[in-house]
Amino acid sequence: MLPYLPAHRLAVQAEEHRWLVEGLWADEAVGIVGGEPKCCKSFLALDIAVAVATGKPCLRHFEVPRAGRVLLFAAEDALHVVRQRLDGICRAVGTALADVDVQVITAPSVRLDLEQDRKALGETVAELQPRLLILDPFVRLHRIDENLSGEVAPLLAFLRELQRRHHLAVLLVHHARKGGAKMRAGQALRGSSEFHAWGDSNLYLRRHGEQLTLTVEHRAAPSIPNISLQLVELEDTVALGIAERRPAESDEPNVAQKIEQHLATATSPLSVAQLRELCRTRKATMIATLAALTGAGRITKTAAGYLLPRR
Repeated sequence: MLPYLPAHRLAVQAEEHRWLVEGLWADEAVGIVGGEPKCCKSFLALDIAVAVATGKPCLRHFEVPRAGRVLLFAAEDALHVVRQRLDGICRAVGTALADVDVQVITAPSVRLDLEQDRKALGETVAELQPRLLILDPFVRLHRIDENLSGEVAPLLAFLRELQRRHHLAVLLVHHARKGGAKMRAGQALRGSSEFHAWGDSNLYLRRHGEQLTLTVEHRAAPSIPNISLQLVELEDTVALGIAERRPAESDEPNVAQKIEQHLATATSPLSVAQLRELCRTRKATMIATLAALTGAGRITKTAAGYLLPRR
């Protein structure tokens, strides 16, 4: 039997949006970290892993409301490389790797297209109860044809079922197709369109020379402006960090950009109502965008309203 409720017992308003990583990844969301080769997808996934496990800001910028265990399977990198990268990120946030609750699956392979491997992964998740499961990359997790929706969909459905049963977030690292640099980020993902449609929170990395650009998409919340990233050297290792922000790619500013523009010229904090009037947008969109911008540290919330942080 399906669950049901009398109409008068339904929620009066939507539940406040919750974040695993403020502005970057929704709580209990499934999604993709995508990009072409050598775009630091694995570095970003590991930075998110350390942030969630420690409760320290991701990329030293995006807050983590509640820390929790992370379960990681890195299929392409040797375990000692994974350790080196995690150790470097831990040093960047000022903590010791031994104090970080990231559990690494050491099996030589995990195949989502094999029933025994799906069962083993499900049992591991059930035992460890992580807040976040990271699988990197998808291409090493199967022997199917990624271009066929009928073969991709069951694997993504299994991960969605894991997310719902165990109330965890699932981050899947996936490659973009060659020559997709000029396509919309989600459409540039390699294989079936199921990947783009599946994600609740999706992060896309693109390289422009030495500059990396991070694009953020959410199913149920407004996206924050594009972010410029760079690899930062830390003694004998490297970690991702935020670089000087690139200008917006679109001529028409989105809601987040409009908010920042109006706050930049305001002489005092602006309320939600004032920002709605200036930006001409719906209340739900405004509240969600303000939450994302606040979580990302781009604006500050005070008793009198919102303003830009002091630089």
